[in-house]
Amino acid sequence: MTDVADSISTSAPMISMRNVDKHFGSLHVLRDINLEVPKGQVVIVVGPSGSGKSTLCRTINRLETIDSGEIAVDGVKLPDEGKALARLRADVGMVFQQFNLFAHKTILENVMLAPVKVRRIDKTKARARAQELLERVGIGNQADKYPAQLSGGQQQRVAIARALAMDPKVMLFDEPTSALDPEMVSEVLDVMVQLAKDGMTMLVVTHEMGFARRAGNRVLFMADGQIVEDTAPDTFFTAPKSDRAKDFLGKILSH
Repeated sequence: MTDVADSISTSAPMISMRNVDKHFGSLHVLRDINLEVPKGQVVIVVGPSGSGKSTLCRTINRLETIDSGEIAVDGVKLPDEGKALARLRADVGMVFQQFNLFAHKTILENVMLAPVKVRRIDKTKARARAQELLERVGIGNQADKYPAQLSGGQQQRVAIARALAMDPKVMLFDEPTSALDPEMVSEVLDVMVQLAKDGMTMLVVTHEMGFARRAGNRVLFMADGQIVEDTAPDTFFTAPKSDRAKDFLGKILSH
């Protein structure tokens, strides 16, 4: 029996969205979204402002509710609320534009907090794991500092370590570098590229086209709440099919 159950769970896409619709009042922000992301795939979501990219990202762990359709993570349908939703959310790491670190806690304490409170992990183990993750994102020597003592790029790397501390199955990134000074962007993207190489399933909303080409397995181009193109990065950047994508790339790649 175990083998059958294992084969079912491994064959299920890590993220599945079926006929997903979402409105904000009269604004139709997601229109009949259908998407499957296999385990280990890095999907980059691009498109003009207001196209629904961030909303798409935020529905996957139900930070935004949907009006209709179905979303599943690793074969498990997203519960509406309660403990089951909290458990599923724990499997989905999220990194936002803003770092949302606790200002009164050290960097190490920020990374330890959720594993201790949510996963009930022993504090000594959580501390060791947090230190290991801070080393992994290149700021192990900052463990005892407070967020205000770090640069924006360092704080965002703490946010990534904090998400990884929960051992998530999926990582969602919602424009993780857009609030950073230009010279700090690459240090965060380098961490994300390494995560991709390590096999983490990732959905990344970003304007960083170089990163999309370097780390993405797929590019989703969104416009008006729809996925207009879903293709390999090279194909998207060299031979976009839709006029919307050609117009978008013309604007951003000409600078």
